[in-house]
Amino acid sequence: VQLVESGGGLVQPGESLRLSCVASGNIFRPNVMSWHRQAPGNQRELVASLGSAGSLNYAGSVKGRFTISRDDAKNTVYLQMNNLEPGDTAVYYCKLEGTFLHYWGQGTLVTVSS
Repeated sequence: VQLVESGGGLVQPGESLRLSCVASGNIFRPNVMSWHRQAPGNQRELVASLGSAGSLNYAGSVKGRFTISRDDAKNTVYLQMNNLEPGDTAVYYCKLEGTFLHYWGQGTLVTVSS
């Protein structure tokens, strides 16, 4: 299984970005697809997750600003990020998780700065 993220970049506070993560290979189901992020000097943290059965979870710091969605026909998970803040600056990683296995993408950098 390979996960490839895209959509990161440099934006100003208040702007939006949409991240995409495409999974390829032997995709197992059921699964949970999620976004995590890691800022310099910090541990990796969960941003949002969405299970194939519809279970949904957001970190408190992004509720109301970020939306996770998935298109299983395209094996893709998205993260719509609105009203970005400097504290959202991090490398964002996609994760595909099943009962026994999990895979990570290589990450995409999001920088929020004026």
